[in-house]
Parts: sequence; structure tokens; C-alpha cells
Amino acid sequence: MALCDAEGVAALTMRRLGAALGVEAMSLYHYLPAKEALLDGVVETVFAEIDAAVTDVEPADGWRARIREQFLAARRVMLRHPWMPPLLASRTSVPPNLFFYYDAILRTMVEAGFSYHIAHRALHAFGSMPLGFVQEPFGPAMTSEDDDAFEEHMAALAQSLPHLTAMMESEAHDTDDPTMGWCDSQVEFEFTLDLLLDGLDRLRG
Repeated sequence: MALCDAEGVAALTMRRLGAALGVEAMSLYHYLPAKEALLDGVVETVFAEIDAAVTDVEPADGWRARIREQFLAARRVMLRHPWMPPLLASRTSVPPNLFFYYDAILRTMVEAGFSYHIAHRALHAFGSMPLGFVQEPFGPAMTSEDDDAFEEHMAALAQSLPHLTAMMESEAHDTDDPTMGWCDSQVEFEFTLDLLLDGLDRLRG
């Protein structure tokens, strides 16, 4: 995890890990059958960190405040490990502790008067938000690192996609706003979360 935090998950190879530990890469296979098992372990460890963070949250009054704090606690963990969302998407199995995490969310909703029917739909609406990030359907074709090329690219896009281009230009993120991706800033995350919670509150009971 420290290697991923410093250099991204692509840097996590058995050879690189072996070098960091001062051993030959092949010796790691005595403990792990393959690199995929290592990556599964990393995912499980991050989820354990989320579980601990959620457990540490001070009990809030009301279902809405409790769920909101749970999601924001998970996001604080994800912001420490921004490589986690794409790694999670690559896994073929679900860590067992994740089921307990979602069960706790459902318990909060059912005890607040939601039916399982509405709670089920709520989980679909939340998407990846309980895990502290928003899964975006697409990202920008370019970043603004090369300002001249970016301006040319945006000008070309404006001809065929005027509304998307105008939105992208008007929604440049504040550099002080923590982000998990092109369009998953803290402000956007909390806006979406509050919008969903407000809507669910109208359906409660």
C-alpha cells in the first residue's frame, strides 16, 4: 500500500515489492500464489481501513446523518489511496468484509423506516458512493497540463459538442478541492450525496 500511495498501483510488481523488502521476487510466491492474490490482499486491507474509519465515526442523530458520515469516512480513506477505485474495478471477487459494510447501511435504513424495496433502490442510486468515490462514465480526452493543446482541443470540441464543452470550461475544479478523478471532487461528492439523501427522505415510510 505504501508503494501504491507513493507511485501508483502500476508500480506494484512482484520484483519491485521484493526489492523493497530486500528479498528476491520469486521468494514472495512462497506466501502468495500469484500477483492477483497480492492485489486482492491490498483491496481487503483498504476495506479494513474503511471499516475502522466508519467504526470510529461518532454516532450521529438520525439515519441521514449516520449514512452521510459513513460515506464521508470512506471517502477520507479513498482520498489517501486514489489508486483504489480502478484497482477495485479490476477484481473478480468481493471481499467478505464489504458485505458486512453494506449490511450496516441497510440496517440503518430499515431501522429508520425504509422498506427493503426502497433500500434496494437506494443502493443502486448510491452506486459507488458508499465506498467514497463516484464512478464516472467518462473522463476528459485531455488534461490541462499542456495549456495550448488543451485550448485547441476545447475549441475543436465546441463546434460539435457545445454544451459539454461549455460545462467542462465552467466547471474547472478548485485546486484546494480534494478529488478522486476528473469529475469526482469533494464538493460534487457531497452535493450528490445530499441530493440523494433528500430524495430518499421523502420516500421514507
